[in-house]
Amino acid sequence: MITNSLKEFRESFMISKTELARKSNISSLTLTRIEQGKPCRVETKRKILLALGLKISDKNKVFH
Repeated sequence: MITNSLKEFRESFMISKTELARKSNISSLTLTRIEQGKPCRVETKRKILLALGLKISDKNKVFH
């Protein structure tokens, strides 16, 4: 049911889940749920993309 590539992107940038959660200003539990394919708000996706150093226009590469 995984509907995103967040874990792969995070690991390719060699960022821990805890570090990305902190940079995104979201909880580690929320990040875990998103990586498992659970839905999240657009604002949360935006925070994650920016924390990864990606552009908002890259959203389809991470979140399918």
